[in-house]
Amino acid sequence: MGAMYCDQCEQTYRGTCCTDVGVCGKDPDMESLQKILLYGLKGMAAYKHHARRLGKVDEQVDAFEEEALFATVTNVNFDMESLLDLVMECGRMNLRVMQMLNDGHVEVMGKPGPVEVTEGIQEGPGILVTGHDMVDLKDLLEQSAGQGVNVYTHGEMLPAHQYPELRKHPHLKGHYGDAWQKQRDEFQRFGGPILATTNCVLIPRAENTYLDRFYTTRVTAVPGATRLKTNDFSSVIRRAKEIGPLKVTPMKKSTIGFHHTAVLGLAGEIVEAVKAGKIRRFFVIGGCDGAEPGRNYFADFAANTPKDTIILTLGCGKFRIRNYDYGTIALNGSRVPRLLDMGQCNDAYGAIQVALALANAFKCGVNDLPLTLVISWFEQKAVAVLLTLLSLGVKGIRLGPALPAFVSPNVLKLLVEKFDLGPIGSNGKADVEALMKRG
Repeated sequence: MGAMYCDQCEQTYRGTCCTDVGVCGKDPDMESLQKILLYGLKGMAAYKHHARRLGKVDEQVDAFEEEALFATVTNVNFDMESLLDLVMECGRMNLRVMQMLNDGHVEVMGKPGPVEVTEGIQEGPGILVTGHDMVDLKDLLEQSAGQGVNVYTHGEMLPAHQYPELRKHPHLKGHYGDAWQKQRDEFQRFGGPILATTNCVLIPRAENTYLDRFYTTRVTAVPGATRLKTNDFSSVIRRAKEIGPLKVTPMKKSTIGFHHTAVLGLAGEIVEAVKAGKIRRFFVIGGCDGAEPGRNYFADFAANTPKDTIILTLGCGKFRIRNYDYGTIALNGSRVPRLLDMGQCNDAYGAIQVALALANAFKCGVNDLPLTLVISWFEQKAVAVLLTLLSLGVKGIRLGPALPAFVSPNVLKLLVEKFDLGPIGSNGKADVEALMKRG
């Protein structure tokens, strides 16, 4: 690309300038805020998409989304303070979107609750459903009822088992697999058709041979797979029958489904346990997982949390910490697992509601609670959730494995000063010990 002249910068340039990113290339902090806003809007749009499919829409949210995108157009906004206001408003609007999504799930899928899930492949033909979209799973279960085909969840679809309207189908047999970054090997081993409903989906490697049984829905697509534009899953069901019985694998049991309504049902006992010294701290450990080095920190951190603490987890980040026996903790009337799986990244609204409820019960601010947030991040929905937490004034969040590269030094300084946002450490055990000493 040859040299070009920018009227706003009043200089010639090669590469990125305001005509490409919407803000003068002389100001990296404005460009950084625009990127934060755009990534937050993308994440919010993903949540909005799921909510809309469940019948939930909000004109105020739609209007904000348009206004915020307009603010990123070339030569519209060069004021850092007003753009920062839009970033915080994106967080507030995303909270509303996550509430809509939560309400839609409960209204359509039934009131969620804890449930024991079988993990592994059982006898008979089977279909594996990955992604996040519960509507796709519901339609598949209804269409495949009575046809002798088992259905399994994968990755972030694990929380589907907490909903009674999905669990009532006896051919929803259980769960198979781990976090999204392992899907190439797991899809290869599964042997039956795979239905990918949303992100995160990976392009198969050259040595993978599951493309002829790989199906995606709507905008989700990979080269060589079959993209379904409607919710007619007859071709997936037919393929499962053609392949026939799958290879049975060893089984294990796990307990999931600690939706925020289930946790808040124990709020009275939890408050009394905290007052009695039986619970010293709450940890929120989870978020979006990835494959790069540094993410083992979250497993080390969780494994070293004391036995008188509770861990709340959600998102695919939970797969870093769930394969460990944390034991149970005694409340006044019952014992509950120390690790409470609250669901998908789509269920982040629930973790926020638990924190707000505890703050209300103790008559203090969220930042005054014995609460630590250690969050893994990877993609745009994680940015949207982070903006929601910041818009609520939550401080002291530790983010990893590294802070976002699109945050400029000056914007990072602002976030550190205002919200005490920081990176995770390098030694999970040492960091837990230091936190517990602080009380």
